[in-house]
Amino acid sequence: MTRHAFFSFHFQRDILKIGQIRNAWLIQSRDHEAQPFLDKAEWESIKRRGDQAIQNWIDSQMKGTSVTVVLIGAETYQRPWVKYEIQQSHKLGKGMLGIDMYGMKDLNGNYDSQGINPFSQYTFTNSKGSTIIYPVYSWVYDNGRNNIGTWIEQAAKAAGR
Repeated sequence: MTRHAFFSFHFQRDILKIGQIRNAWLIQSRDHEAQPFLDKAEWESIKRRGDQAIQNWIDSQMKGTSVTVVLIGAETYQRPWVKYEIQQSHKLGKGMLGIDMYGMKDLNGNYDSQGINPFSQYTFTNSKGSTIIYPVYSWVYDNGRNNIGTWIEQAAKAAGR
């Protein structure tokens, strides 16, 4: 089944690691699709137009996706647009999961500090009032390169998509 995923992350800090994760998922199957990444110039252009332009862009990128993948770096939980993307994804009934990037090296071969799980800031419930706990996996320790497709599929099915 074709899956369309939205990737939520801290753009400026984590974009290089994000590319590794997103590309690993895309090459697993021709049935996988993700929203295109903006380069820094495009992102700056959208930001200059204000918060409503950013929100409109996020909303348009989420259309047609069944799962939101929150890529968790050292500062992801603090990012206001990541918070918006999590809240919107839940509101729209999308499957969600987190992937902790702790243990991934940057271009200089350095490790970043571990980030706080952004889902821990919320109590999510379904239409019956039951608590929803979105899973968080480790890219490094849970073999994300080989398992990301399974994780996305499981999140989609858990959301009934």
